[in-house]
Amino acid sequence: MSAPQGPPGNLKGRWHAGFALLLPLLLAAQPVATDSYLPALPAIAKELGSASTSLTLFVLAFGFAQLLCGPLADRFGRRPVLLAGLGCYALAALGGAFAGSVFMLAGWRTLQGFSMAAILVCARAAVRDLYPAHEGPHVMARGLTGLGVVGLVAPLLGAWLVQGAGWRWVMGAMALYALVLFALCWRSFGETRPTFVDTPSAPRGSARVVFASRAFRAWASVAASTYGGLFCFLLLSPMVYIGYLGWSPAWYGWIPAGGSLVYIFSTTMCRRLLRRHGPVRTVQLGASLSMAGATIQALGCWLAPLSAVPLLAGHAVYCLGHGIHQPCGQAGAVGDLPQLAGRAVSWSGFGMMMVAFCVGQFAALFVDAEYSNGAWPMVIPMVAAACSLLAIAFFWLPRLHPLSKEPAP
Repeated sequence: MSAPQGPPGNLKGRWHAGFALLLPLLLAAQPVATDSYLPALPAIAKELGSASTSLTLFVLAFGFAQLLCGPLADRFGRRPVLLAGLGCYALAALGGAFAGSVFMLAGWRTLQGFSMAAILVCARAAVRDLYPAHEGPHVMARGLTGLGVVGLVAPLLGAWLVQGAGWRWVMGAMALYALVLFALCWRSFGETRPTFVDTPSAPRGSARVVFASRAFRAWASVAASTYGGLFCFLLLSPMVYIGYLGWSPAWYGWIPAGGSLVYIFSTTMCRRLLRRHGPVRTVQLGASLSMAGATIQALGCWLAPLSAVPLLAGHAVYCLGHGIHQPCGQAGAVGDLPQLAGRAVSWSGFGMMMVAFCVGQFAALFVDAEYSNGAWPMVIPMVAAACSLLAIAFFWLPRLHPLSKEPAP
């Protein structure tokens, strides 16, 4: 296969600069659609009925739609799929704002989940299109820093809108965000998909080719492991802190906000570590942090089961590792597959969602009304995720990327 033919030389620099500004906004479509929606759930339940169905369908649609959006982005290009996703995202948000029943809201949120998959798949694939493999983690770290900022602001803005104007204005704000982003991408986002000259030995676009890549399997496992542990925290921490420890919902709200602040710091730190140590040593440090954070929580459950201090401290340390693993894992999964970046991104994202969903549902089985297991159902999956990350970082990745070939400290 010949080298990819990317954007013309006189446009490449401009596209890189414009995309660097767009990437955080595109990735932030996820917290805009989820974090700002959470404060509206009680108001939606009061007016329309239970809102849990709309959230569940949204998450499932986002996970499965990535498997469709990846091949579409590889075949038709990033730009048309991205613009279609942004347009449907705005339409779905507007439809949800005028929904008259919980079933209509669930339908519009399902469409929004599909749309968000198109946006994130194209954004992550474009990183591989525009940057060489060794720069991908740096670029993703910058983009995820912006996502962390939005993740910090979105629930606060959502709560303010719900309290001041009603939950439908939250959906309206999502639509406005998507429309503004659509206009920016229409003007500034050119097609990034490289063109390849096929030869008889060129790999065809298929899941088999993606999973045949050892680098994809390793780096996608990093992203899925770290996200699986964090998802269990997000899923079960309200029951631990509010139900088991007796915190008020207002006090609990500061915990995910604090986690977002740590995540922002960690993604910034990740860029510096990558420049000095390379991806494998950086992920090894992140795995050590993940293990340290999970261990602190486990010791707290054992020695001081009614204290929130070790749980909070351990969560902060785990988030430090998570902010390292996500940019490295997401970018590394597509590093060896420039001709199949869309498919690689979609399978990596699908794997993250499925691991998180399955582990989270299994852990939730051990939470009862009396909280007889304390915080262990939340902590044990994080310990398991940290053990997986240690094994990948110290035994799997060094075989793919010998440390001697990485930048010296």
